Amino acid sequence: MNASDRTPADLLRSALAADPGRPFITFYDDATGERVELSVATFANWVAKTANLLQGDLAAEPGDRLALLLPAHWQSAVWLMACHSVGVAVEIGGDPAAAGLVVSGPDTLEEARACTGERVALALRPLGGRFPQPPAGFMDYAVEVPSQGDRFAPFVPVDPDAPALAVDGLELSAAELVARARAEAAELGLDSGARLLSALAYDSWPGLASGLYAPLASGGSVVLCRNLAQLADGGLEKRAESERVTHRSL
Repeated sequence: MNASDRTPADLLRSALAADPGRPFITFYDDATGERVELSVATFANWVAKTANLLQGDLAAEPGDRLALLLPAHWQSAVWLMACHSVGVAVEIGGDPAAAGLVVSGPDTLEEARACTGERVALALRPLGGRFPQPPAGFMDYAVEVPSQGDRFAPFVPVDPDAPALAVDGLELSAAELVARARAEAAELGLDSGARLLSALAYDSWPGLASGLYAPLASGGSVVLCRNLAQLADGGLEKRAESERVTHRSL
């Protein structure tokens, strides 16, 4: 990654320029048997589409606050990076009533209804599938995002010193987030080509760092596992071998 990168969106652009075809996120849900692998280019395309949805259809602006009510999931990582691309401040598990926008999974819809601004719902079904019946009062992400543009340009450049992320009492600007991601990558021993298996939730900095930011900052990749406790005995070692895992956060 480039030393001049000051925002998470900068890190993603550098990763895309360096090697767009390499795997970036490999996601497993052991409750459903789902496996999804996204290259840097595919992930960046999802981010661009989501950022266009956020900036265009949802009229989000830099400094707006978004409550993210999603588990550790590849689509959660997409939403985080889309917010960083627009300059929207993300609060993990934030109070929807205090946020201008909310993005919710299927298990937190009632809580999310407290948001008086824009509401987006994700079914979190395999292959990014839509809700069988769209929840009333919410935009169904899977319905709206495919038609969005594949390239994104913010209306206003993202300020590295503006708030970017709040999680578990920690608040970081975009530049601070990048610095912490680099420090976390060094502490975990990640470098270019490292492949980190993470089963940590996205409700804390360690989980977010292992599941997204540290691999991005180091030029590595992540095998993101949800519901790992439902994996059969011996399955973890088989997965680590098949996915060529070099590091673990469990």
